[in-house]
Amino acid sequence: MNAEILSRVQFAATSAFHYIFPPISIGLGLMLVLFEWYYLRTGDQFYKNTAKFWVKVFALVFAIGVASGIVLEFQFGTNWSKYSRYTGDIFGSALAAEGVFAFFLESGFLALLVFGWDRVSKRTHFVSTCLVALGAHFSAIWIIVANSWMQTPAGYKIVGSGINERAEITDFWAMVLNPSTVDRLTHTVVGAWMTGAFLVMSISAFYILKNRHLDFAKFSMKLGFAIALLASFLQIFLGHQSAVGVAKNQPSKMAALEGHYQTGPMDLYAFGWVNASTGQVTGLKIPVPGFGSTLLSGSSSTVIKGLDEFAIEDRPPVNMTFQAYHLMVALGFAMAAIVVATGIQMARGKLWESPGLLKILVIAVVFPQLANQSGWMAAEVGRQPWIVFGLLRTKDALSPSVSAGEILTSLILIVSMYLGLLALFIYLLNKRIQAGPDQIDKVSEEVPLLSKGIAQ
Repeated sequence: MNAEILSRVQFAATSAFHYIFPPISIGLGLMLVLFEWYYLRTGDQFYKNTAKFWVKVFALVFAIGVASGIVLEFQFGTNWSKYSRYTGDIFGSALAAEGVFAFFLESGFLALLVFGWDRVSKRTHFVSTCLVALGAHFSAIWIIVANSWMQTPAGYKIVGSGINERAEITDFWAMVLNPSTVDRLTHTVVGAWMTGAFLVMSISAFYILKNRHLDFAKFSMKLGFAIALLASFLQIFLGHQSAVGVAKNQPSKMAALEGHYQTGPMDLYAFGWVNASTGQVTGLKIPVPGFGSTLLSGSSSTVIKGLDEFAIEDRPPVNMTFQAYHLMVALGFAMAAIVVATGIQMARGKLWESPGLLKILVIAVVFPQLANQSGWMAAEVGRQPWIVFGLLRTKDALSPSVSAGEILTSLILIVSMYLGLLALFIYLLNKRIQAGPDQIDKVSEEVPLLSKGIAQ
């Protein structure tokens, strides 16, 4: 493999591993605020111990996320120096904002969150929890701003020429609020809420199946379900809005997402396989003509650009984009179905005696992770062959002085290190789960969650 392929594989591997942890931090950060709010409101030791358990899980996730993210950022200088030179004025400002307004806020109050339970007042500790959660969300904002600019660049001008050509900011807020920022940010953050909620429900279901820490597990399950219910249905709407934006701003990506080759009304496939050489999709088509056009515009006759409008060298890897996108969509609907089934059983008062559904909830912790990864893959592979859409091709963004052998060596070392970090994370997380919370057997006062029925 040449340097370009190896550099892309290395960046994909490090990004995929790192992206396991920020969605958990964001989603679990929101959950921490809610858990501790119950303690602040009631003063009940049960809620304090519940919040303390999830804080320990959050701290573990945060530590591994920081360690994995450092390697990711170094690659911009080692493997992608031309990209860094070209976009440094823009990409660097977003990363700097992420460091100043997000990482420092999150990490600065983390020590107070973890160690300040008996050293500061309840209100002060609650404020620190809110600020840590806010910092996690701010981090998502600035990273999505940087990545969205690569998808739909705005607020810039090109200066210089040849090797010295680069993009400069002309309008900071146009750069921040580029055409895809809001759609991609909301879609990503709600996906992170889903990730945190499913982690909470998974661990809670495990305890219920093992008949351990039942009060803790049932309360955590109810709160996790409430966030998962909100997020799963928000995500259907937000995912649709994101697809509409892609169709408007990145028509070649939209065509690849649906395997749409011939310009005209677009059909949809539930699943399939794309033959790029023939432009044919083999699979299960939704039996409504022009259903894709209907979803994107409200009319089945709306013409959607096909891949035949683009030169072959300007088309993304179609089948990989198609498969990643359809996997994300399928997982999204599967998670919504699991949440609905959980809600029905909870309303009937039978969830705690439903071992089959509880086992599904334990396993389902991987579903939002797989959806996050496949969605990221669809977005990034679908942007190819551009690293900055319409401006800079991926092959022109490489560092000229790094050889394929050097990249391969570093790739092997990085993957080995990440496998070790993953094993450490699983070991420590399992150790924390096996230890369980500091258990208080009974809640002194029932606090309704969504309704009287859910709290029962």
